[in-house]
Amino acid sequence: MAQVEKTNSIRLALRDVVDGTVLWPLWVTLGWNDIRQRYRRSLLGPFWLTASMAIMVVSLGVIYARIFKTDINDFLPFLCVGLLVWGFISSTLNEAGTLFIGSESYIKQVRLPFSLYVYRFVWSRLIIFAHNFVIYLGVLAYFRISPGIVVLEAIPGLLVVLLNALLVSLYVGMTSARFRDIPQIVASVVQIVFFVTPIMWKPEFLGERSYLIAINPFFHLIEVVRAPLLGHAPTLENCAAVAIVTIVNLLIASGFFVKYRPRIAYWV
Repeated sequence: MAQVEKTNSIRLALRDVVDGTVLWPLWVTLGWNDIRQRYRRSLLGPFWLTASMAIMVVSLGVIYARIFKTDINDFLPFLCVGLLVWGFISSTLNEAGTLFIGSESYIKQVRLPFSLYVYRFVWSRLIIFAHNFVIYLGVLAYFRISPGIVVLEAIPGLLVVLLNALLVSLYVGMTSARFRDIPQIVASVVQIVFFVTPIMWKPEFLGERSYLIAINPFFHLIEVVRAPLLGHAPTLENCAAVAIVTIVNLLIASGFFVKYRPRIAYWV
């Protein structure tokens, strides 16, 4: 009997994921609507984020290049891409806690796949990332950087980061619906991770202790996108670490979704 229930739970969870994917026109529209509502009646709309990001990249690039006594032509592009990718990751983690809670009215009134809300959430974060990506193009033009054909490797890297964003958003959103303290805990952890991850500083700045970076999963997630955009292929260590992180997130998200999916409507 228990085995039958488990099989049914797995089947329903898979069906939820498939049904949510099929409804892509709906979550794409909802994601766009989220961005419009957030910046409604704003002169620049989401480009306010782009403007603030550009100012931060330039100011931090100039200041930290001088602090670390490094060439700004090398440091600022590194900082720019790192902040862009980190911005996507951190915003996903910080706001994933409201994924299901914020969709309470939809969940309780309309029968839709729960995966649809995850797709909608990550899609809206991707839209913001795309807006900010113009900063990278500006940096390339200003410093006359040509990353070459290796830049195409950033595409599979970004897809893997997106997959991890979907998986993490799913189980963080579920646990946050059940335990409302989770978003505050996540926000605190994200703030710490920002300072211990090579974003505003380069790995070689640690000197003999640069090996400590290898145990930081966020570094590898950033690097599989950042390295190609700067004209370098990700290392095998980066790819292997990201593969491990993806498998772990897949197992956690699958376990949560299969077991607790029916309870989401009661938790929000």
